[in-house]
Amino acid sequence: MKITDIRATTVAVPLEAPLRHANGAHWGKFVRTIVEVETDEGLVGLGEMGGGGESAEAAFRGLKPYLVGHDPFELEALRFKICNPTSSLYNNRTQLHAALEFACLDLMGKFLNQPLHRLLGGKLRDQVPFASYLFWRLPNSEGTGEVRTIEQLIEHAQELKTRYGFCSHKLKGGVFQPEYELEAYRALAEAFPDDSLRYDPNAALSVAESIWFAEQIRGLRNDYLEDPTWGLQGMRQVREKATMLLATNTVVVNFEQLCANLQNLAVDVILLDTTFWGGIRPCIKAAGVCETFQQPIAVHSSGELGIQLATMLHLGAVLPNLTFSADAHYHHLKDDILVGGKLLYQDGAIMVPDGPGLGVTLDRDRLQQYAEAFQREGGYPYDRDPSRPGWFALVPNTRWADHTLPGLPFNQY
Repeated sequence: MKITDIRATTVAVPLEAPLRHANGAHWGKFVRTIVEVETDEGLVGLGEMGGGGESAEAAFRGLKPYLVGHDPFELEALRFKICNPTSSLYNNRTQLHAALEFACLDLMGKFLNQPLHRLLGGKLRDQVPFASYLFWRLPNSEGTGEVRTIEQLIEHAQELKTRYGFCSHKLKGGVFQPEYELEAYRALAEAFPDDSLRYDPNAALSVAESIWFAEQIRGLRNDYLEDPTWGLQGMRQVREKATMLLATNTVVVNFEQLCANLQNLAVDVILLDTTFWGGIRPCIKAAGVCETFQQPIAVHSSGELGIQLATMLHLGAVLPNLTFSADAHYHHLKDDILVGGKLLYQDGAIMVPDGPGLGVTLDRDRLQQYAEAFQREGGYPYDRDPSRPGWFALVPNTRWADHTLPGLPFNQY
C-alpha cells in the first residue's frame, strides 16, 4: 500500500457560544483542517489539525513530495521524513505530523479491517470518561448562551451534567480576577459535592497568586490544579507549596521536557494531547515513561472535531495508567463533520469506536457545508477577545494588568 495523494480542507464548525480563555477566545466556531490521505488500494485515511486556511493547506501540499509513494505502515520513517529532531528547529512540523499519523493509522486499520485500538495493544476499557469543560462564554449571535455570572456558571454546569452525565468538572479560568474565579470554583464544589473538580487558568497567575489559589481550594475534591503559572520553574515553585497535584499541557509537551520534569519534578500530571505531542504513538510512548516513573497522566483537548476525538478515544482505551477523566471541548460544538453527526455521551463517557481504523466516517456534505462556512466567514484571532477590543494577554495575566493597560481592564464582570 502506497500513498498517492494528500488533501487538506479547512472547515469552520459552529459552537453553542464563544468560549473565553486567558489568551483570548474561540469566536463562536472551531476552525480545523481535515486531512485525507489516499492510497493505491483506494483507501482514504482521515486526519485533523487545529487551525487552517491557505497556509495550513499549502503546508500539507508541500509535504506531498515527501509522502507520495510512502507506505503508511512505515510510521517511524514517516516521523523522520516530516519532523526529524535535528531539523525541527526550522520546520516545526509536529502538528502536521500528528494529522498525517492519524490518517496513516486509520489506513492501517482499514487495510487490516481492525479497529485502531487493536493495533495499539488492545483496549482496556470500552468507553472513555470525560470532564465537563466549563468556560466563561459570550452571548452567541442569538443573544443566548452567555456564562458570565457565577449563577450562570452553576446553571450551565447542571445542564451539562443532566444532559451528558459528567461527574468531573473543569473550569477554564484566567478570564476574571482570581478572587472571582475562586468564588466560582467554590460554588461548583458546593453545587456538586460528590463530583471532582479541576481548575485551569492557562498559566495566567503569578507564582504567588498560584500558591494563594492552591491554598484556598485545599480540602475540595480537586483532581489537580492545571497550569496555574508559566514555565517549569514557576510550576516547581508552586508545587513546593501546594498540597495537590499540578498538571500541565503547556510546559511538558515533548520528550525533552518530560525528561527535564522527571529529573526535577515541577508537574505531577502530564496531559497527553494527540496533536501537541505529534500523534497517538508519541502519547503512548510518553505514557509508558510516565508509568515507569509512576507519574499520573490524563488526556488533553485542543478543540477537536470528531476525527481527533476518535484519536483521543483510542488513546484513552489502551492506556493502563489513565486514572483521570479526559478533557474535551466536544460538547460545545453544534455539529460535526462525521456521518451521523456528533458522537454521543452516555453517563459522562463516549464509547470507543470499533469500526476499522479510527472507526469514524467523513460526511462529505457536512465537510462541504463547513468548508464553505470558512470560505465565507474566515477564521478568527485565537489570542484576541471580541468583548475586549485592543486587549492582549500578558503573562502573568492577572489583576496587575489593570494598571499596565489603563482603559483595558482585565476584570470585566
